[in-house]
Amino acid sequence: MLNRTIGGIPGEAAARFGDRPALVFGGRSFSYAEIDDLAGRLAAGLAGLGVAPGDRVTLYAQNGWEWVVSYYAVARLGAVVNPVNVMLTPDEVAYVVEDCGAKALITTADRAGPILPLKEAGRLAGVVVFGAGVDGAASFEALIDGNPTGIAAPEADAGALAKICYTSGTTGFPKGAMLSHRSVVLNAAITAAMNVRTGADVHAMALPCAHVYGAAILNLCFLFGSTLVLLERFDAGEMLAAVQEHRVTITDGVPTMYLYMLAHPEFESFDLSSLTRAVVGGQTMPVAKSEEWAARAGCPVYELWGMTETAGPAVMQHCYGENRLGSVGIDMLYHRTRIVDPEDASRELPAGEVGELMVSGPFVMMGYYGNEAATAEAVEPDGWLHSGDLARRDADGYVHIVDRKKDMILTAGFNVYPAELERVISGHPAVAMVGVGARPDGEKGEIAKAYVVLKPGQEARPEDVAAWCRGRMAAYKVPREVQIVADLPTTSTGKILRRELHTLE
Repeated sequence: MLNRTIGGIPGEAAARFGDRPALVFGGRSFSYAEIDDLAGRLAAGLAGLGVAPGDRVTLYAQNGWEWVVSYYAVARLGAVVNPVNVMLTPDEVAYVVEDCGAKALITTADRAGPILPLKEAGRLAGVVVFGAGVDGAASFEALIDGNPTGIAAPEADAGALAKICYTSGTTGFPKGAMLSHRSVVLNAAITAAMNVRTGADVHAMALPCAHVYGAAILNLCFLFGSTLVLLERFDAGEMLAAVQEHRVTITDGVPTMYLYMLAHPEFESFDLSSLTRAVVGGQTMPVAKSEEWAARAGCPVYELWGMTETAGPAVMQHCYGENRLGSVGIDMLYHRTRIVDPEDASRELPAGEVGELMVSGPFVMMGYYGNEAATAEAVEPDGWLHSGDLARRDADGYVHIVDRKKDMILTAGFNVYPAELERVISGHPAVAMVGVGARPDGEKGEIAKAYVVLKPGQEARPEDVAAWCRGRMAAYKVPREVQIVADLPTTSTGKILRRELHTLE
């Protein structure tokens, strides 16, 4: 996998797996040969619009078979894929387009209107839309139909730029992490190895394909001949139904997805007996919820940790090793981690001590596009990447994420980690989900506040939740406020947005 490129994946998959089902979406099934053919024809159409090797092409759409075809078509041209979050506003998309100098943008008809002014202003050479025709934009379907032969993937350097993936921009303008073909393809391959994923597996996924985790699952399915059952967006009932209908063997998601499924009132009515692995990343999964899932769904939860800047997972549980709940696992092959003093990255900490998690290896990004200062801040001269996460390593090498550095709450001089409180509160029998955030306090500086979603039909008062905590953690950690809420703010991947919790007050 060290010398593979994204553009070459569909052709190799078509040659090896042919008419086997590659992708199931919206009631339609596509073989490996079909996806390869469609990607080649769309690549020819994009070339006709003037897209050339090295050009950046922005993908701005929800999950769908068209997204998958577009992803591989752009890569087949030797162009650079710029996948963006569908939750971005037109102004935010405009920033990304201008920042990376995108040549073209592929989107849906309903999103095209606010984007077309970018073309009229000369910031985009072309806009391509799925579905109904839009004046001023090229039709996705017409580009495919007008190029019946397609084009083959060119020779490409695996170390060349393949993708520019923008961070969420929670602390300012988003930054474009540059990922090489090698980092993307190798990450997908090693993710498959850690979870023992093979061509016999059927995956179900509602993670956005635009996210590095979602893209890793997409790519590994094509690398090893698995079937991917792709949902347009996450819905607990639809995911459970997909597992039952397609005899899914492995699911991927963020913790909230599993929590929503566990809270589904008809959970017990679905046949989940085909499941052998449930993989979770994005945020830490409370041990109590992993145990509940294993007991009710009949398959274990395997946790992982990764980031945009590592092209996907970087630390994972290995399915043949001990599945140590509460840990995100061990270093993936070809990859290294270390835990350092947050104030002195040159000082590595011994097992058991909490510090910043750093990573090194071929998964690590090439840098932030056009932003040398941000790159120098994130990546040390020797190639080690700062994650911004606080973690500890146990005596057996398992990594335990403590929390994000920026999410830590300083209350009366004590460090309080929201993730620790969330793990404890999630164990309450009436709690479906919880998010913990900081609230300013005149006396203590900050206090922890818990926002709790209850399971359907369950009751609990704020004081009940606080009492549950008092018996399970030090007094200074107990949340000083608890609020029962209907839902929690999340990102497009389903991660809880702690910085938005205050909007629930």
